[in-house]
Amino acid sequence: MAISRRHPEPQARVRDAERSRAALLDAAQTEFAEKGLAGARVDAIATRAGVNKQLIAYYFGGKRGLYDAVTARRREFVADFDTPDTSLPDLAMRYFYAFADNPDLERIFLRENLDRDPADVVHDPDSAEVADLRRRQESGELAHELDPAFVLLFLEAMTVSGTLFAAEAKRLTGHDPRSSEFRDRAAEQVREIVRRLA
Repeated sequence: MAISRRHPEPQARVRDAERSRAALLDAAQTEFAEKGLAGARVDAIATRAGVNKQLIAYYFGGKRGLYDAVTARRREFVADFDTPDTSLPDLAMRYFYAFADNPDLERIFLRENLDRDPADVVHDPDSAEVADLRRRQESGELAHELDPAFVLLFLEAMTVSGTLFAAEAKRLTGHDPRSSEFRDRAAEQVREIVRRLA
């Protein structure tokens, strides 16, 4: 008697594909955070995800495409933070908590900046983030003598301080930057410092 092979229903195949893509993105996020783009290995990512490494090329076109998908995921993650009714201190706190709760995304941001040669970066004076700070400056949320681009750099440094300066953060504050005590105290201080920039 011949055994008939059952092929999965189209909906089941779509769900499997979505699960595989999500598993690869999760695994890649961890791998890229730990090792950066150059150090990450597709076979390690596939092993973490529990899928065949061929799927990386199939879904993302290779390691670079997967990396781009992970960084796009990070941008999407913060895209809704800044709304017209969000004050600058509250916005700073949102960023701080978001990256404190998702350290892999924070590490990818840091690695991305460490790995890029500034000579290869084009100045973007009209970036959305700086434009938003200019708008806030015009409405009185930032003192007029402050340069919005430097304010943005300051805010970025503040939100990643617990990861980038972990030992220094412990030395200066007495709190392990991975602890809830540090997290809550730092967020409170970020909010208060930003409030005083007006």
